[in-house]
Amino acid sequence: MGDLFIGVDVGTGSARAGVFDRAGALLATARRDIAIYRDDAGLVEQSSAQVWDAVCGSVRAALAGLDATRVTGIGFDATCSLVVMGAAGGLPVSDDGAPERDIIVWMDHRATAQAERINAGDHDVLKYVGGRISPEMQTPKLLWLKENRPQVYAAAEQFFDLTDFLTWKASGALERSSCTLTCKWTYLAHEGRFDPGYFHAIGLGDLVAQGFARIGASVVPPGTALGQGLTAEAAAAMGLAPGIAVAAGLIGAHAGGIGTVAASGGAGAATECLGYVFGTSSCTMTTTREPAFVPGVWGPYYSAMVPGMWLNEGGQSAAGAAIAHLVTLHPAHDEATRLAGDKGLVPWLADRALELGGDAAGALRLADDLHVVPEFLGNRAPFADPEARAVIAGQGMAQGVDSLVALYVAGICGLGYGLRQIVETQDANGAPTRVISVSGGAGAHPLTRQILADATGRVVEITESDEPVLLGAAMLGAVAARAYPDLPAAMPAMSRVARRCTPSDGLTAALHGARYDTFLAFQSLARDSRARRRALTD
Repeated sequence: MGDLFIGVDVGTGSARAGVFDRAGALLATARRDIAIYRDDAGLVEQSSAQVWDAVCGSVRAALAGLDATRVTGIGFDATCSLVVMGAAGGLPVSDDGAPERDIIVWMDHRATAQAERINAGDHDVLKYVGGRISPEMQTPKLLWLKENRPQVYAAAEQFFDLTDFLTWKASGALERSSCTLTCKWTYLAHEGRFDPGYFHAIGLGDLVAQGFARIGASVVPPGTALGQGLTAEAAAAMGLAPGIAVAAGLIGAHAGGIGTVAASGGAGAATECLGYVFGTSSCTMTTTREPAFVPGVWGPYYSAMVPGMWLNEGGQSAAGAAIAHLVTLHPAHDEATRLAGDKGLVPWLADRALELGGDAAGALRLADDLHVVPEFLGNRAPFADPEARAVIAGQGMAQGVDSLVALYVAGICGLGYGLRQIVETQDANGAPTRVISVSGGAGAHPLTRQILADATGRVVEITESDEPVLLGAAMLGAVAARAYPDLPAAMPAMSRVARRCTPSDGLTAALHGARYDTFLAFQSLARDSRARRRALTD
């Protein structure tokens, strides 16, 4: 009996596969690491061949011990990275000596200058990306390729968002997901078209002349069954039967949203619940019935996550990555890593904070004198400022492990205040939030969840599934296999709320309020300082 579905999530550092039943129960999971190249100039690249091998390996490993003939659908999500494919395979995006590096990773900011030029123009499509396009998006990166790697740009037969590359490899179908193209390529899903005038104006008119064939001539909603299903070649590589349904995919954060925001037993409608996907970066996914134009927050995007609804997407360019980097700056980092052992440093720090403080309120007091604005990789929202940088204030000369714990707590608080800033900005612009549903590995610890609730003043919901992003991808496979008629039917049927964190009141709420004011002040000072320096030197 065919009653199992596979979700595949390709993150920044790994490919993961999960096998789920019709009720959304996770039966097995596996992961394979993905190599990443980066340099101090800001280049961040990967290999699509290695990514695909990791995907196939993770699926095979997840299926070990299960009856693969029971699988009827597979769905994919991935980071919003740019894959450049030529007639014979991937093309090198920066170095001819490294032909395997054919992916510009989402966090790569090489196209900052191109994004600034685009933002200087009066383009209607920018209204649907919060008013400013990000160098993390694909049209600035395409423009960078055309200007800096013209031979590669000209030779490319297809430019894929990574999710669409995976569905192409699995099915052979060139259809793109409306999620990827709407959120990262300026596709106007509410009108069913790209804007030719925009592409001509920024210097990519050749894509218009080609009927957008290289970036997506055919666009379909997430969950749409593609081609004739899994190709024989892909099936052999994954250990699956050819022909099982392959679903049009989602960006990773959006899969996490699908897996959480309409869970049964929770806030109810997706419009009541903000999905906070807390991984290497963080994304906020806010669903509205009518379009809400929020300055500095991406969107509104039509049907980019929940069909028929509008989406505003914010977040932080570095979240889990910001904490990982922050703790390396402390002299006790190596000692704490040794003490953490196999548990891992960040979970150990969270456990130690609870041990020292007794609970989240007590852990907060460890960081009384420490403040962190964790914008190491810029501000994704609400300022859409890729050049913003972190602020660390109040650190003394203590070098012991417990002072590292305090710094860690301050960093988590800083992420919580950044989330609160996004929520308050959206509240003021027609995209209100009542409940936050947290998913992603970086938000898995009880301390983190409670600090997020306390820092934002919102109830935080945690869904039953330990792998909500994988679950969201599996939902796509279930819809493509017709186990459910559509995503709105699959979402509450396959996901349930397990527990809630209620925001604290009294002294703890007051302390977070005071710390939030300090966060805003330091953030503003850093922005003002940079503006004054530019005024003096430009």
